[in-house]
Amino acid sequence: MEACGAGARPQAPAAAKRALPDKLTVDEVCAELGVAKSSFYDWRQKGRAPRCIRLPNGALRIRRIDFENWLSDCED
Repeated sequence: MEACGAGARPQAPAAAKRALPDKLTVDEVCAELGVAKSSFYDWRQKGRAPRCIRLPNGALRIRRIDFENWLSDCED
């Protein structure tokens, strides 16, 4: 059994400290892809964008899992 230093607490894994958000904004998706918002909205108009959630205020959110799946489907 290992002894911990006085007052030492176990550290959370680095990934837990930087947890990714469950839902992304259009700005976040565009920044991650390096594309203009106009491109995203064009893809959306053509049915080629990841699935979106429309909030009551009209803003869009994209579930991270839907975004990741969409990226996988885009692979050549």
